Amino acid sequence: MPAARPLPTIAFVGIGVMGHSMAGHLLQSGYPLILFNRTRSKAADLVAQGAVWASSAGEAAAAADVTITIVGYPADVESVYLGPNGIVESARSGAVLVDMTTSTPSLAVRIAEEASARGMMSLDAPVSGGDVGAREARLTIMVGGADEAFERVLPVFQVLGKTVTHMGGPGLGQHTKMANQIAIAGTMLSVVEALAYAKATGLDAERVLGAISAGSAGSWSMSNYGPRILAGDLAPGFYVKHFIKDLRIALSEAEAVGLDLPGLDLAKRLYERLAEQGGQDLGTQALWSLYSE
Repeated sequence: MPAARPLPTIAFVGIGVMGHSMAGHLLQSGYPLILFNRTRSKAADLVAQGAVWASSAGEAAAAADVTITIVGYPADVESVYLGPNGIVESARSGAVLVDMTTSTPSLAVRIAEEASARGMMSLDAPVSGGDVGAREARLTIMVGGADEAFERVLPVFQVLGKTVTHMGGPGLGQHTKMANQIAIAGTMLSVVEALAYAKATGLDAERVLGAISAGSAGSWSMSNYGPRILAGDLAPGFYVKHFIKDLRIALSEAEAVGLDLPGLDLAKRLYERLAEQGGQDLGTQALWSLYSE
């Protein structure tokens, strides 16, 4: 039998709430892993398990076959990919660059063009599922980019998620994530308002949650965030500040195609109010606090 082909070396940039679990799954699956994060201490346990530390995103990418990033904002994506000594400048020809941050479709297209000019391929592959999905390796992954790049990275995606969908060319993964965030925004608003109504009318909110989550009103957000809300757990699975970023991108993209989304605009304004009250570093379920004061 021919010898098994060695697993590609992966550079992973961004060891945050989701990135830490994702990098850990890759390491446990046997992938050689090179890490970079602005705060080194967040990667210490992964380094102790065998990952290699790099001093910059560019240094990590220079030694990798596949580079994965999941950082905070489009400005962070632009900096790590296109800045001086960044990933595009440093990665070797033939590498695949995979941004799993929720970012702008136009930036994904720009990175794809810059990467192609240097003999590399790129994918925009934002994810949904929050901290639970990352921890349990059952993320939903929405991918934009060339077929060849997708096929090369698909085994890596399958370590991280249960639903992996190739949406088409560069930027279309990000457009799909915008549709996802629009749906989540409306759903989260409905969950907190349903629970607020239950409490205001004297119902047992936990019994209400059990009753309606099993019927047509049920949703992932209701089943996963409803219990957290009632337990007073507003810790981030996904930060409010990052969700506001996503909703602003979605509204901008909708405006660009002449689409009016009043429900999304309302959700954005409510989350902005929550951030103004100091809730920017809480989880998205903290929208509840606007109704429980």
